Amino acid sequence: MILRKRRNMEIERKFLVKGDYKSSAVKKYRIVQGYLSSHPERNVRIRIKDIRGYITIKGIGNESGITRFEWEKEILLNEAKQLLELCEPGIIEKIRYLIPAGNHNFEVDEFRGENEGLVLAEIELNDEEEPFIKPPWLGKEVTGDKRYYNAMLLKNPYTKW
Repeated sequence: MILRKRRNMEIERKFLVKGDYKSSAVKKYRIVQGYLSSHPERNVRIRIKDIRGYITIKGIGNESGITRFEWEKEILLNEAKQLLELCEPGIIEKIRYLIPAGNHNFEVDEFRGENEGLVLAEIELNDEEEPFIKPPWLGKEVTGDKRYYNAMLLKNPYTKW
């Protein structure tokens, strides 16, 4: 059971972004997502990333906000579209850029709609203390600041801060 829990744990840090990051991107995706449940202790997300659908369940984070339970499964695109219609009000739309940095990849999200102007970088790690390269465009760390959780951005969009 311990191995199963460890495998389903997401260790992630979030940062604001400043400056040019697009020139380092190797991939770009369009993402649309909604939440069947946006409860802070357990949220259920439906996502369409380009032409692929996903369902993701996330649990409450630890005290630092770096580690939390995450389970994700790819689903058929038409299933994802149908499930998006059942989601709570609001949709998150963003363009995601994949940017390598050393042995890691940053995912940089440019938000659209009511979160226009917000640009966040995330990096997934194997351990909370794992060192990583910090590119010059990496800004202030916002890991653990719940305002930057996608589920919270639906309820309190960036443009209304």
